[in-house]
Amino acid sequence: MQYRNFGTTDLKASVVGFGVWTVSTRMWGVTDEAVRLRLLRRAFELGVTFYDTADVYGDGLGETILVEALGAHRSEMTIATKFGYDWYAAPGEQPGQKERPHDWSPAYLKRACEESLKRLGTDYIDLYQMHNPRVEALALDDLFAALEELKAEGKIRHYGAALGPAIDIRQAEEGATAFRTRKMAAVQIIYNLLEQMLGPDVFAAAHAVGGGVMCRVPHASGLLEGSYTTDTEFAPGDHRNFRVSTNEKRKAWLEDGLKKVAQLDFLTNGTGRTLGQATLQWLWAEPLMATVLPNIYDEAQLEELCAAPDTAPLTAGEMAQVQDLYARNFGL
Repeated sequence: MQYRNFGTTDLKASVVGFGVWTVSTRMWGVTDEAVRLRLLRRAFELGVTFYDTADVYGDGLGETILVEALGAHRSEMTIATKFGYDWYAAPGEQPGQKERPHDWSPAYLKRACEESLKRLGTDYIDLYQMHNPRVEALALDDLFAALEELKAEGKIRHYGAALGPAIDIRQAEEGATAFRTRKMAAVQIIYNLLEQMLGPDVFAAAHAVGGGVMCRVPHASGLLEGSYTTDTEFAPGDHRNFRVSTNEKRKAWLEDGLKKVAQLDFLTNGTGRTLGQATLQWLWAEPLMATVLPNIYDEAQLEELCAAPDTAPLTAGEMAQVQDLYARNFGL
């Protein structure tokens, strides 16, 4: 495993992080508790020290599961969690992709922080992230004054923003505001070889202030793992169903996506990399990419992705070929 800091901060992460979303909600098909705990523990054994979760995942489970799996290793871990969704008023996982209401008041922030500290069994949070804020929330001076108070009290070390929920061009402005106006330590975006729209603005802003970036969905919801076919179906409740909810969406994402993936065989043929590993190496070519958060489903996949830092980085020619394909939308 390799490790990077978020920009010029002292916030360090393993370059392969663990997005706890996969093992604390029902949205990715990992529902067996024993499997969830085993994956978290095995990740730590493989050198993963960065764990990204949220208070709203499984209505608190995303935090308590970390204590159950890895509580004895708190001092060796970097924990990022999130706040902003008021799930206390109406507990129970939301159906589909519907968002719960946000509450960005200082009072709610302080309550949410205290509750997360209790669930995490710790007295500090390494990275406290606004959960899918819009630009209006990033303009709230009283909220940021309260975040600074939490820092001064030692309850959080750094704060940042996780942008979402789904990828949207508006997040380029939100990411730039988070860095340039609020001088955040970290911004989290959906970013991968097939979905690059947010990169230029967010990386430029991160560079300007010495911040760092992390990405989730680095394999484009599984397309870049190399296991999908045109017949792939997802279980009811699986998060990926929103990608194929209509015939039009299915073609645009799955069928056209597979045509794009077929043109990336130069990243794997004779290179010693799997497609999933090459995808991560493409991301790490960006120096400001502190960590990536692949969706982990099983132990074999976890082992494969945690071995990615030991594979060959992409050559300049491979990087140029990827960008040429992307610029031409892979000829589609």
